[in-house]
Amino acid sequence: MRGVARQLGVTPMTLYTYVPGKAELLDLMLDAAYLRMPRTAHAGAPWRARLETVARENRELYRRHPWVAARPVTHPPPGPGVMAKYEHELAAFDGLGLDDVTTDAALAFLLGFVESVARAELQARAAERDGAPTGEQWWAAHAPVLATVFAPGRYPRAARIGGSAAADRRSAHDTERAFTFGLGRALDGLAVLVERARSAP
Repeated sequence: MRGVARQLGVTPMTLYTYVPGKAELLDLMLDAAYLRMPRTAHAGAPWRARLETVARENRELYRRHPWVAARPVTHPPPGPGVMAKYEHELAAFDGLGLDDVTTDAALAFLLGFVESVARAELQARAAERDGAPTGEQWWAAHAPVLATVFAPGRYPRAARIGGSAAADRRSAHDTERAFTFGLGRALDGLAVLVERARSAP
């Protein structure tokens, strides 16, 4: 609250005439960010493309506003931004045959996946700011150690699979690959629900 007051050129107590506290201010900020999100039209697109677009638009929101991923997990009140976002994203499920409760759960599942990746990216960027090595630097420093630790005789799966994966991405973790892979698997999982709903009598 002090930082916002300083930016506005007012005393912190002045802000409390508009909002009760930080939590309410964050709710208003989140609603404003949601209201300004781009919303790609769903009409005519296959369902997987619609849901992928929803996921990517949310990921872009987190990249544009990292504080959204860093905020405590809360349920903001249904302001105009929250409601417009929810309505638009629910529309991506139109025509899939899912009941209302399953549709809401499927959307929450998809958005939860995106938020988990966003939080991992935020933590990785914070670590790099604090002096943690980049992916390439980590690999250069740890490759010789891994060559001795991944003893094929003692840890055959870890040596084969872990070594192949680390060599392929040249780092300990690749958030871009994690997002792309995870999104594909999330959509595969939702495809099971969609197929089941469509084949139901």
